[in-house]
Amino acid sequence: MQFLLAFTVAGPLIGAVAALLPAPPGLKGKSPDQAVLRHGVTVTGVVLVAALALALSFDHDQPSRMQATTDISWIPALDVRIHLGVDGISLPLLVLTALLTFLCALYSYFKPPAGPSPKGFVALLLVLESGTLATFAVLDLMLFFLAFETVLIPMYFLIARWGGEGRQPAAWKFILFTLLGSVVMLLGLLLVGLKAGTFDMVALATDNGRGLSASLQVIAVLAIGIGLAVKTPMWPLHSWLPDAHTAAPTVGSVLLAGVLLKMGTYGFVRIVLPVAPEGMHVFAPYLAAFAVAGIVYGSLACLALARPGAKGDLKRLIAYSSVGHMGFVLLGIASMTPTGVNGALFANIAHGLITGLLFFLVGAIKDRYGTADLDTLAGATGAALYGRAPRLGGLLAFGAVASLGLPGLAGFWGEMLAMFGAFQPAEGLSRPAFLTYTAVACFGTLLTAAYLLVVVRRVCMGAKPAADSPPLADVQGYEFAAWTPLAALTVLAGLWPAVLLGLTDPAVQQLLAGGKP
Repeated sequence: MQFLLAFTVAGPLIGAVAALLPAPPGLKGKSPDQAVLRHGVTVTGVVLVAALALALSFDHDQPSRMQATTDISWIPALDVRIHLGVDGISLPLLVLTALLTFLCALYSYFKPPAGPSPKGFVALLLVLESGTLATFAVLDLMLFFLAFETVLIPMYFLIARWGGEGRQPAAWKFILFTLLGSVVMLLGLLLVGLKAGTFDMVALATDNGRGLSASLQVIAVLAIGIGLAVKTPMWPLHSWLPDAHTAAPTVGSVLLAGVLLKMGTYGFVRIVLPVAPEGMHVFAPYLAAFAVAGIVYGSLACLALARPGAKGDLKRLIAYSSVGHMGFVLLGIASMTPTGVNGALFANIAHGLITGLLFFLVGAIKDRYGTADLDTLAGATGAALYGRAPRLGGLLAFGAVASLGLPGLAGFWGEMLAMFGAFQPAEGLSRPAFLTYTAVACFGTLLTAAYLLVVVRRVCMGAKPAADSPPLADVQGYEFAAWTPLAALTVLAGLWPAVLLGLTDPAVQQLLAGGKP
């Protein structure tokens, strides 16, 4: 298991270096571009197999115990160690990252993004995967920061070089927002590590803040929380997200929504909650207030984009929906209860599956129509996807109802448990305040249903197209291969939530108890 985890994290980095080397003559196929794209599929496929093998080898009877651990001294003067491990909290995120990256590489093999040579694209995709996997696997604060930052550069170039209209301003906005947040976060991580005498996340979680004064915890939570909130993204630090999603290539949007946003919320659960509980108690009501503000704001922004005549971009609408959905995740974390935190972790995975599928679908619609503008797509009588491309229209409707939290699909459980956690928050938190937040979040679910149903009505329904209308391709074979796993897992997680909750709950219980079983 140690080897599997180390290979899962380092394998994509080795693959990225190999992607930049000339392909051997016998492996070039029809062209060097095809060879390097095939290389991306192969490497991400092998990493996915390793992640699945790790999941199968994982001791599911002890999900709260760190497994597959590697602990090697790296910088002795600062006691910084190459410390890797996986438990019930990080394992689902590792598998989700490996799956989404493989599906993106597979999709790109058949539909390469417009831009420079695929060689750089594949190398950046693999570096991005390695950094994200490392973020979920490392157990040292400094390594966590390095992995957290590693992801920013490849995503910047994916947007700036392979993105669409407005890609340069969007890429700059993305990198500036996230880097500024990361600088503040680094100060908080250094403060915690130097004052506690260790950067080891397991030791810090076990200590549960007992070695840190209350005032220091408050400062640390503020500093670390700002950096994590930018990446999440929490309202009002979200403004980089819609531009980045709108300009990014399809696979960039899938990975940005599917795994990169999870790095912020994972940091709250793995670092802030167990390491500085007193500081988190101080800021939890404010975090919950920002969370529900984001839920309502994101939904209202989507409603404004979806109305006729607004010239709303469908990719931008899905991006704003992420602000609302991640608000539910933050609300669950802010409750500081096992129910709420489990709901947040479940919602993380559900959002990655559902929004990843939606961005794949929107990219396909944009490829077919040449635009993602809702007014253009709807036209006078509706785009009538049900009539022109029934499988594509059906999948878009499926993704929409999963995103609005229909019971029986993955989107339901996370949001429900997050609101349950807020309904009865942890001891010491104001219950009247959290009851108010829960009521606002419930209202947000109604707004979410409203804008998603408007999108389905405008894009999927409408009069039958004229006989002389140009044909519209339905779901292709490679699209079916890339999208089916996400749809199937959305149903599986909705019908059998114990698969995830059985992993996360013991680990969350121990984390909130200060590392005590």
